[in-house]
Amino acid sequence: MIKVLIIGSGGRCDAICKKIKESEQVDLIYCAPGNAGMARHGINIPIKVDEVDKLLDFAKENQIDLTIVGPEVSLSLGIVNKFKAANLAIFGPTKEAAQIETSKSFAKELMKKYAIPTAAYEVFTNYDEALAYIKTKNLPIVLKYDGLAAGKGVIIAKTYEEAEKNLYEMLVNKEFGEAKVVIEDFLVGEEFSYMCFVNGTKVYKMIPARDYKRIYDNDTGLNTGGMGAFTNLPFLTNDDISYAYDNIMCKTAAALVKEGIPFTGVLYGGLIKTSDGIKVIEFNARFGDPETEVVLHALTSDLYLAIKAILNDEEPILTFDPRPVLGVVLTSIGYPSSYQKGYVLDIPNFSDGYVYHMGTKIKDGRVITDGGRVLMVVARGYTLEEARINAYNMIEEIDTKHLYYRKDIGLKFI
Repeated sequence: MIKVLIIGSGGRCDAICKKIKESEQVDLIYCAPGNAGMARHGINIPIKVDEVDKLLDFAKENQIDLTIVGPEVSLSLGIVNKFKAANLAIFGPTKEAAQIETSKSFAKELMKKYAIPTAAYEVFTNYDEALAYIKTKNLPIVLKYDGLAAGKGVIIAKTYEEAEKNLYEMLVNKEFGEAKVVIEDFLVGEEFSYMCFVNGTKVYKMIPARDYKRIYDNDTGLNTGGMGAFTNLPFLTNDDISYAYDNIMCKTAAALVKEGIPFTGVLYGGLIKTSDGIKVIEFNARFGDPETEVVLHALTSDLYLAIKAILNDEEPILTFDPRPVLGVVLTSIGYPSSYQKGYVLDIPNFSDGYVYHMGTKIKDGRVITDGGRVLMVVARGYTLEEARINAYNMIEEIDTKHLYYRKDIGLKFI
């Protein structure tokens, strides 16, 4: 009997869970802690993503064949190192390799050393020095908290007053904790996410996606974890994708090997196509959210077998449906600031398309809201416009009186 443990509870983990469930090889899935959507495919267990020792004990006691790590928090705590030390199969990078995400300064210094294209930058721990540097730069300017901040540690400051205020919060008030701040030039262009499976110097392509970070239409308002995404990006050529693969993803994987910290897992490139070429905005050390929901929705091959092949140093089979996929995130009203939880959700079953759960749980047999980002409605079509129409038509059938969503996902590119 093949048993898989999926660590996490968000939309990306629901998408991973659904794909793993589709494998004829897998008999049983455990989700830690899981959500109401993941309970459709596996058994939720009440262990948090930061309870690494408890997760390790569970995997040993239940003879788990493969563990897949969803969130960055578990990686930052060295879960992969501990599982590997116990000879347990786990898919994700070590704590050292995960620095590509957990430390912005590490990532920038790596890119500088190995000539991986990115924005010019400086790193600061002193508020006065950082402020003096900003006053020599053009606006807007990007401020990045060096550690993990749940998608909220990046500020694009359009005024010096905004830069000063946020710098003070990060370096003096230590809003996200004790760390450095990376200040970098603002890049202009079309952003996209490029996720690849990696094992050392071997890099296997997924399809690029575009996500939407701002809470309101027309990319206004506060940054979020992501408000929607789509595949089949009309602004990317095959040459663009080849460049990103060769000069960014493969080069970065090779750089980590040269540094003595080889990467295994999903390397996520947050990239931008500028007039000066494609450059890196950031790296993540795991599946992105909400991009995973659209990318894995398009995956037509067996995800479990692909991950097993990668871990065994073999070539994985990866095939994708060529049709565009578009997804829209439904959030609790008030997110990313304060919001209420606990509203009952009544979600229809859709014959075509799928509703991924992001922040939900089951209480008294009912699905209720349990997070800022609650659901992601995903549909495909023969064109991007058709995928968009199908997704928004699905939303029309969901009771959204306690939910908010953007109305413009994909619209600019149709």
